[in-house]
Amino acid sequence: MKNFPASDNVYISKSKIHNAGRGVFARHDIKKDEIIERCPVIEVPKYDTSNLRESILVTYFFYFGRNKERSAIALGFGSIYNHTYKRNARFKIKQKDMIIDFVALKNIKKDDEITVNYYNGNPKKSPLWFELE
Repeated sequence: MKNFPASDNVYISKSKIHNAGRGVFARHDIKKDEIIERCPVIEVPKYDTSNLRESILVTYFFYFGRNKERSAIALGFGSIYNHTYKRNARFKIKQKDMIIDFVALKNIKKDDEITVNYYNGNPKKSPLWFELE
């Protein structure tokens, strides 16, 4: 396993997105293509997911694998980033290293909320599990 430091790029505060609760914000200006945060993940074994489907935790899962057959919870602030179609960051799941990198898609100013598109691509592939306003 590789060593990596905790991020000093971000902090948690109340989101400005309606009904989103908390969000992740830039502690300082972040440049395009910069890694914002590198989050270790805990893979949820298949036999445990059925128990969690009725839990609030299911809304914090990342799905990965060739057919999205595996799921994980991101540590750090990884499971707190909010969704928007007008995102300023993306995530990259690195299965071999069991981490998710959050990377700036454009320059992000200090105190801006950092958002991702939960599809990380094509929204027609699978619907979101919550309503957008």
